Amino acid sequence: MNLVAGKSDRRRPRAIVCLARREGSWESATSRALREFIDWVAEVGFKLVQLLPINETGADNSPYNAISAMAIEPTTLHLAPNSPQDLTREDFDAALADVDLHALCVLAAVKYRHVKELKRRLLEKAFSNFSAHAGEQRQSEFRAFCEQESAWLREYAFFRVLMEANGDSAAWNRWQPQHQTIEKARGWLRDLPHDRQAALARRESFFCYVRNGSRTSNGAPSRSYAEERGVALMGDIPFGVSYCSADVFARPDEFILDWFGGAPPEPYFKDDAFTQKWGQNWGIPLYRWDNMRANNFEWWRQRVRAVRRNFSSFSDRSHPGFYRIYAFPWRPRQEQGIPPARRAPDAGANWRSRTAFRST
Repeated sequence: MNLVAGKSDRRRPRAIVCLARREGSWESATSRALREFIDWVAEVGFKLVQLLPINETGADNSPYNAISAMAIEPTTLHLAPNSPQDLTREDFDAALADVDLHALCVLAAVKYRHVKELKRRLLEKAFSNFSAHAGEQRQSEFRAFCEQESAWLREYAFFRVLMEANGDSAAWNRWQPQHQTIEKARGWLRDLPHDRQAALARRESFFCYVRNGSRTSNGAPSRSYAEERGVALMGDIPFGVSYCSADVFARPDEFILDWFGGAPPEPYFKDDAFTQKWGQNWGIPLYRWDNMRANNFEWWRQRVRAVRRNFSSFSDRSHPGFYRIYAFPWRPRQEQGIPPARRAPDAGANWRSRTAFRST
């Protein structure tokens, strides 16, 4: 199994794409659309498809600003009657009774927020049916999945519950004070009445159910299907993670939260005086490699395993960031409305060097 793109991968005819929407579909990009693309790729002789990141996105719908480095974006699940098996035709029709699906199908651009809301409705229905009617074998398989992925899944599900308690915002630094660190949030949860704790535990189970759906045939990237067609499926790991992510919230000691990665000044951005003077601030917190090394790069290993489940190989096109990165001592949102000329000279960006991570 290839874990990273090697010379053999680079010699293959390839297609580098984002996960695409099917023509005439109300959904955004799904695994079903990917299978159709794989069929076309196999027919024309391509041997490798490289997907751009498919991690779960936040309000800006950018996979490079994902709210989880492990979880797949739930809108990539293909949802239809009996897909997943807990979604009945009656529930599918009832959930979308007030929606003009034809109008969504003919739009030139995807209305991501609307599609996310509709898919959430359908997944809520499916989870309700699963909780009420799934047999012991399926319940046992679900518990086994949750235990198998517990190293990241429990903290992710808790983060999603806290998002719901804070207006569905991922900006944990602006949450209610009792939620702004994972330690405080766990203490807050312990102090709640038992019925409220039970309700939040059910919400956590819902988010775990969605994650389990992302691993099934209706949600996971079609690695096995691609291999059957003689096509390799390559994933993509962005170097950085969002400040407003479950990963940073759960592991703050493994990130530098007052320096943010970006790129040096660019004279070619003629209409962007800030970028010309200071560079691009991507807002990704830097890594504390010493702390990551202390636990044998546990988080990175989880991240690589998550990609390996779905792809034959993977690429990190920003790998220089492992040993050097241009960084800013402020977050991007602090730049708004401040002309570059008013910046203090000592507030500029600097190159910060970090030890490279090597997989063993």
